[in-house]
Order: sequence, then structure tokens, then C-alpha cells
Amino acid sequence: MTFPRFFTAKQSLPSHRIDDVASEVTGQLTARPELGQIGPKQSVAIAVGSRGIDRIAEVTRTVVRLLIDRGAEPFIVPAMGSHGGATDAGQTATLAALGITPQSVGCPIKSSMETVSIGSCAIGQDSIPLVFDRNAAAADHLIVINRIKPHTKLSGSIQSGICKMLMIGLGKHRGAITFHPAFKSFDYRLDRITANAIPTILAATPFLLGVALVEDAHDSIGQIAVASGDELLAIEPTLLRTATEWMPKLPFRSAELLVIDEIGKEISGTGLDTNVVGRKWHDKMAGDDEWPKVQQIYVRSLTEKTAGNASGIGIAEYTHRRVAEQIDPVKTRINCITAGHPTAAALPVWFDSDRDVLDAVCAQSPIPADRRRWLRIPNTLDLQQIQCSEAYLEDAQHNDRLEIAAAPQPLRFDDHGDFL
Repeated sequence: MTFPRFFTAKQSLPSHRIDDVASEVTGQLTARPELGQIGPKQSVAIAVGSRGIDRIAEVTRTVVRLLIDRGAEPFIVPAMGSHGGATDAGQTATLAALGITPQSVGCPIKSSMETVSIGSCAIGQDSIPLVFDRNAAAADHLIVINRIKPHTKLSGSIQSGICKMLMIGLGKHRGAITFHPAFKSFDYRLDRITANAIPTILAATPFLLGVALVEDAHDSIGQIAVASGDELLAIEPTLLRTATEWMPKLPFRSAELLVIDEIGKEISGTGLDTNVVGRKWHDKMAGDDEWPKVQQIYVRSLTEKTAGNASGIGIAEYTHRRVAEQIDPVKTRINCITAGHPTAAALPVWFDSDRDVLDAVCAQSPIPADRRRWLRIPNTLDLQQIQCSEAYLEDAQHNDRLEIAAAPQPLRFDDHGDFL
């Protein structure tokens, strides 16, 4: 088969990076009167999730040091629902992969899948039981750290953030199983549930403050907001609007093939961000009002940090043999079924090499090579430099946000048929 030539396009993405996140976190926390409620020798649980957030270890370490300086006794709690294979050790390992260990942040990690009942909550006409991480519930105080961003499935004014971590992350596997069906019942509008759920959870737990982080298009923390329980439901929609505006996007509205070099849980809840590839509502196609329109997706590998969790692989049409061999079926199955998205664990058609995949794509279309609209990206977080097939060249030259960084070149393969 004849393949298109590719050029490199560099996107001009605005930077909002906060260079000294430690100073910003310290300044905002010390300005909060709620911090005065923490007394010497009191325990403070710090909830941290499984996402690969920019400088998350530094943010966590800063909070720990601030609490220790006040004489408190902080500890870390993994707040990640069913991730890490839904085991104590697996969730500890997930934190370690993100650079969060007792040595790196300066306090113990208490990882347990055990939960305690904290009552129930009215969701529509039903009442659902609420559970909470045992260690976090027993602490004198709780501080939650999380990124605010568009969710890969949820919609509405509240999506990924502090509220979701209180409901699902700290609810552990049991909490995730409880809430995900409720999301489906309310058309995945989390904001239709939080009005009742969050006040109930706050009243039954030692929640003190949330540290909300917003990343820019370069995956750098660009805004930090510290919120009390009374402020959560009002502040998250505002931060979500900023996160949506800042998030990176593909520069074109359609593609016949999107090649993604890697997917992983630290990149997105579904391994690849459905907001970026245009498949939030359906695994295999974009909705009528959803962009971009990507006909086929090829995933080349899993990240090391995802540790075999291939959640989201079912969104792709093709994958490489190495992905099929790296998948941890237990972790992937538990995560996807708990999230109510079992098709995200489905294994796509796999091939032994990159060349074999491209041959299969070409065999399905009579379009000449120079007119094939193919894109290649490292992952759905890293969109600063994109490999584009020659058919995009004229569009790229007229796009003020794009710079042609390298002229079109033929694809090159090694002896095994994989990209050089």
C-alpha cells in the first residue's frame, strides 16, 4: 500500500503556568480561616486520586509540610474508586507511579478498600446508601486535592473534580458501584445528583477544604482554588468553564484515521480523552454536534504508569500486538464495569506492526495517498506537536494557530514494520 507523507504542525497553545505552585498553595491555604480548626496532634487525611496531574506530588508535599508545621499528623488516602485493581496494594502502587510515596511527600499512606456507612441520599425518587473511606472518615479533618476538568462521559456544570472525588473516589469500589448507575439514570448529569449528595456527604465526614487545580493546554497547573464545603457547588462550575476553555484540542474538525501513540489512566479516565477525539457519547462515532469527527482510531501502546489498565481501548478500532499482550484483564475489567462502560474494555482488532494496521486502513478506502486525512499524536494530553498527513497542508498553512515545523516526509519503518 502507498501511505501519505506526513508533516509536523506545532500548535500555538496559550500558557497559564503557575511556576511556583508550592507558594501558591501555601498562600491560599494559610489565608483560609478553616485552617485554624486544625489543632496539634490532630489527624488530617489528604485525599489524592489516580490522575497524572501536573506536579501533583509537589502540591501534596506542600500541603503535608504545612500541616506538619502546625503540629498536625497528616496521612495520604488514595481516592480513586476502583482503580489500581480495586486493591489496597494496587492503589498504593498507583500513587507511587505518580511520584507519591511516604518518602516523597513526608507522611504515611493509609490505603484500604474498607468503607463505612455515612447514611443515605435521595437521588430522584430513590434513596442510595453512601459509603466513605474508613481511614478518611475516622480522621479529625479531611483535605481533598483534585483537578477540575471535563469528564470523558459526564456532562453538565459539575464533572471531574472535588465533588466527584467525594462521591466516588472516597467511596472506593463500593461507592463507584453505587453512583455510576445513578449517573446513567440522570443522563450522565452529575449536577443533578450533587445538590443532594454533596451536602449529605459533607455533613457526615470531616471534610475541611478542597484544593482544586486547573491545567492549561500544556498540562501545567494554571489556576489553584481552595474551597470550603459551602463553596464547592458554586466554585466547581466556574473552574470547569476555565478548564474547558484551556484544554488542548485537535486543530482539524475531521480525520479518517487518528493514530495515538499511548493511552493510560494517568492521561484520562478512559485512557484517551473522549473530549479530544470526539467520542464522548458513543465509542465508535461522534455525535451530531460533537467535534472532531474521527472515523477510525489506532492505539499503539499503553503507558507504563497505567500498569496494564487499558480502560478505553475499546474506543479504538485498531491496536498493536504489544497492547494486547500488556493488558491486565482484571484491572481493566473491574474499572470499566464499575464505571458502567464495559465496552471500553473490548479489545480492538490488533496487528503485529504499525505497517500492518495502515495497510488494513488503506485496503478499506480507494482514496489516493495524497488525499488521506490522517493524524498522529503522542496522547490526548500532548497536542502541541501533531503529525499530519499531506492532505492537511493547505489548511494548516491558513491556520493562524499552526506553524509548519517540518515539511512533508515519507513514513519510515524499522525491520519489524513499526514506526521509526
